[in-house]
Amino acid sequence: MTDTYDYYKETLQTLRERGDLRRLPDVEHTGRRITASGRTMLNLSSNDYLGLATDTVLQQEFLDGVGGEDRLLSSSSSRLLTGNFTACTGLEHLLAGLFRREAALVFSSGYHMNTGILPALTDAHTLILADKLVHASIIDGIRLSAARCIRFRHQDYAQLERLLEQYHGQYPRIFIVTESIFSMDGDIAPLARLVELKRRYPGVMLYVDEAHAIGVRGRTGLGIAEEQDCIGGVDLLCGTFGKALASVGAYVVCDEVIRQFLINRMRTLIFTTALPPLNVAWTRYVVERLAGMTDRRERLADISTLLREAIRSSGMDCVSDSHIIPYIIGASPDAMLKADALQRHGFYVLPVRPPTVPEGTSRLRFSLTADMERPEIDELVRCLRDDAKNGDGI
Repeated sequence: MTDTYDYYKETLQTLRERGDLRRLPDVEHTGRRITASGRTMLNLSSNDYLGLATDTVLQQEFLDGVGGEDRLLSSSSSRLLTGNFTACTGLEHLLAGLFRREAALVFSSGYHMNTGILPALTDAHTLILADKLVHASIIDGIRLSAARCIRFRHQDYAQLERLLEQYHGQYPRIFIVTESIFSMDGDIAPLARLVELKRRYPGVMLYVDEAHAIGVRGRTGLGIAEEQDCIGGVDLLCGTFGKALASVGAYVVCDEVIRQFLINRMRTLIFTTALPPLNVAWTRYVVERLAGMTDRRERLADISTLLREAIRSSGMDCVSDSHIIPYIIGASPDAMLKADALQRHGFYVLPVRPPTVPEGTSRLRFSLTADMERPEIDELVRCLRDDAKNGDGI
């Protein structure tokens, strides 16, 4: 008799043999360092880009001043029932004001955001044109929608324009979907160019996920759209609080009509528990101080440039122009060996393997944070240069 679990066991065994089996790491956190398997290492796999998640002084200042319902640890309800606390409404007003847009809407997570917006706003008469390398959560949102989708080659805007020219007369609504900083390669989309492109065709809307840019790019930390001076041209400007902003949840800034439509049609907003007021209050506390964190953004930019240039000088291709820096290895087992070697040298970096990235592009993904020190990056650069020179392991 066939074991009910045979399929799952065989699939796991195949992943194990290919070197693609994932496991939840058993780790302890101490500031910017992490301890795993008895090793204490510099954490190069965190999304705490501004170093705020480990800033205990800032956190204590917040806790000392928070009171009333903002101290509640649960909203206990969806936002459309009793979970719409004043902290959330206040955060949305703050975001709309900072971005100089009509409205903002806050969600319980980035995954809720990306799996909920497109299914709500699209139907069978909609076409989605999405960059080939958009995040898995966006892809899931596209799959949940009734729209037709064509994924254009990564950052191939000539192909995107051909698709717009071909289809703009066939669909009343077309969505261009992209990230601003792509999560695996760290490269940056020319949002201003996309705004100009979508304005050429009636019925075209632009959806941009700034998850990895909010807080760290732009004059006041509002992301690549601020940096490229095109905030007003992005119909749905999205971002998360769980990375540089050291909190939890996500947002979209948009026109009021879109906000109201999402409140009425977006299932991942309607049918989930709202964020705890304490988390929302902390998010607002951070967002209010983003403009004053220029020194953190500059430190992050400096060490990112140092590491990118070191990788390029070693002969490796590096398309990144951000604080997310891939070190492409190729085969999954080789990427795992390189990661383990770096961990032995005191650097907690993890291999990124298929299906997260395409076959043959397994990599180490260096995720830098503003609280890292120059000597730590210098030592990492030395290890990578030795590896490129020797070719036999770090």
